[in-house]
Amino acid sequence: MSRYDDEHGRDAGRTFAALPPARGRAFAESWWGRTWLRALEDAALEAAAVKAGRRLARAGGVGAVTVRPGRVTAVVRDPGGAAHRADVLLPQLSDEEWARFEDLAVEQAGHMAALLDRELPPHLIEDAGAVGIELLPGMGDLEPECDCGAWDHCGHTAALCHQVARLLDEDPFLLLLMRGRDKDAFLAQLHVRSTAEPSGTTPPAPGVDAAEAWAAAEILPPLPELPGLPPAPGAPPSFATGSPAAPGVDPAALEHLAGRTAVEAYRLLATALRGETRVDADLTAAQDAVRLACGPAPTAVAERLATGSGRGRDGLMTAVRAWRTGGTVALTVLDEDREVEGVALARARAALETAWDADERPAFRRSGNRWTVQEEGVQLRLGREGHWWPYRDEGGRWVPAGGADPDPATALASARLDAESGGPEEF
Repeated sequence: MSRYDDEHGRDAGRTFAALPPARGRAFAESWWGRTWLRALEDAALEAAAVKAGRRLARAGGVGAVTVRPGRVTAVVRDPGGAAHRADVLLPQLSDEEWARFEDLAVEQAGHMAALLDRELPPHLIEDAGAVGIELLPGMGDLEPECDCGAWDHCGHTAALCHQVARLLDEDPFLLLLMRGRDKDAFLAQLHVRSTAEPSGTTPPAPGVDAAEAWAAAEILPPLPELPGLPPAPGAPPSFATGSPAAPGVDPAALEHLAGRTAVEAYRLLATALRGETRVDADLTAAQDAVRLACGPAPTAVAERLATGSGRGRDGLMTAVRAWRTGGTVALTVLDEDREVEGVALARARAALETAWDADERPAFRRSGNRWTVQEEGVQLRLGREGHWWPYRDEGGRWVPAGGADPDPATALASARLDAESGGPEEF
């Protein structure tokens, strides 16, 4: 990989060696990569060009990829060996847009912590999009140029886009580079802004008189920021005091409940710091038993939870695996065996039809909302929200193999990978 930039990091570029063929895997497994490919599909006037590009990329026809502000470039070879230079252009952000994007990044501690740890938080990109600063490409953003003479996206530019999606899976900061900023220069600027003292300000008063605050109720200052996220959930105190427990109180169960409450509080704080306002529906007693089982528990407590869930120990272990992939929605998918009809069935069939080329499409056997590849022991389940949930056969029972995905090919790849690895360790 080579790299070149000017003193401001504005003309930075990175070149990546050709990637190996991508047979048997989804091209984009991350949010970044899937969004990039959706932009290609929206931009291309001919679906055949997108499919041709996917075949070229799968076969390893894309050479080294150079990514620089406003442009990605590669040499793409046809099956017959003819080479073509393909470019895809992307609009760069203006200096004013970059300044606003930096403002968003430094406003939230969670965004800054992730960025300074060299991670690009998806919620920062969503927040930027909400105020008109688009890092991910949208309709018409991916402009093709190819020396084959095509005026729209051709197989060569589509193959390049598929390869870029794989690169974004590995390093989403390439989005910033394509929009005009080198990662290191961007992070250095954020560090300067986060440590600079504001000019022309006076230190805040140590406090406000209560009577004055009451009188000025309409012009009170904003509430302080939420506390930062601690490194891990807190640990509850031990209830093994040596004294006899009160009648009807199980110290081991109470300690386990306190521990799971700390984990849930930690999750809620992390959600709030990301700016999310999702409110979960009230859980039933059986669902709450599954949630409480998501952590090491004494044998007696585990047995009580297995009974309270109505699933037994083996069933509870499977339900916990489902909970960890998607909470109550994943539990519903685990338990539900329903018919898919009408528009929902037509959409499902269309998604399965376009997810693979004809010669690579698995042989599914459908029953209700479940599509099974019998000879591989893997299965896709269609949730009510339209997403595909991967499952695999484990000793004659179907167990969750990962989180949901709108792309059936990605979900099936998760099921196959989980089947090869033997799944997560039991708890």
